[in-house]
Amino acid sequence: MLAMAAARLGFRTIILEPEEECPAEQVASSHITAAYDDAEALETLAALCSIITYEFENVPIEAARTLVQKKPVFPPPRALEVAQDRLIEKTFLKDCGIATAQFMAVDSQQQLEQALNDFGGRGVLKTRRLGYDGKGQKHFSGPQDSPAGAFAQLGHVPLILESLVPFVREISIIAARTADGVVVSYDPAENVHRDGILRRSTVPSAASPKAIEAARNAAVEITDQLNYVGVVGIEFFEMDDGSLLANELAPRVHNTGHWTEAACLTSQFEQHIRAIAGLPLGAVDRNFDCVMENLIGDEVEAVPSLLGEPATVVHLYGKKEIRPGRKMGHVTRLGARTGNP
Repeated sequence: MLAMAAARLGFRTIILEPEEECPAEQVASSHITAAYDDAEALETLAALCSIITYEFENVPIEAARTLVQKKPVFPPPRALEVAQDRLIEKTFLKDCGIATAQFMAVDSQQQLEQALNDFGGRGVLKTRRLGYDGKGQKHFSGPQDSPAGAFAQLGHVPLILESLVPFVREISIIAARTADGVVVSYDPAENVHRDGILRRSTVPSAASPKAIEAARNAAVEITDQLNYVGVVGIEFFEMDDGSLLANELAPRVHNTGHWTEAACLTSQFEQHIRAIAGLPLGAVDRNFDCVMENLIGDEVEAVPSLLGEPATVVHLYGKKEIRPGRKMGHVTRLGARTGNP
């Protein structure tokens, strides 16, 4: 999706990706098939590119640090470093003055049991690094959920326990920042997750004006602190008093912003290319109400029917294999016009 947006603006895209015949290869100008930390491949990428970006946060930080010595890398490696470790991420948010759920580092079974006791037997245990779409997590709903063996089940790796919070809704905001500090943000989406995977994003959300203002302000603070360039996605829990708890940040275009390609003049993908290339940012006005739904696993087989629906935009990712829990594409259903140009 980034390569498609870049092409519309006249840029050629070279991707470094270990998977042969990956989705981005279908629309990029060239594909370097190698591991993300392959020294020779990184050297080739730097030689061929003027600007380097990344589109998911599991890229090795060492690769980003190597590349930034040769060419501009946006978002900056510091943002990648923060987002790759949930403990560092939560601490960073706290240092920015942005509230989060309670959290504790867990490096042993004993620490897990102590942390759960402190949280009343309730919480979400997560691997600090890696993990995506609900992977590397274990939920504890109360004392009836025994923590026995949980540290081993998650691989004897550094963990974080986050307290459960009685939120009213989940929202996210997609923001973009230029190198000279201009920040714009799209309307927040209201999100529904199932089994740790995003199922639906609805815009406009039912979030209170207080929550929306807080989300926009948080986006400015976070991106300023990171000297950020590009698009960022930030997820929040809205509480019943309209206050927000930040859940996580993603230093990239984000699934909860995919609706922008159908409902806005400038999608989050084009916005990211504009920001990293030093171009003026585009309009973030929403022209339609909409609902974006992910197509998970064999749900993609409903595409012929979806294409027959009015005011519907379907985007398939070109993945070769259908697997349970795998995001194969998304569909955005447009609703009422908002009155924006």
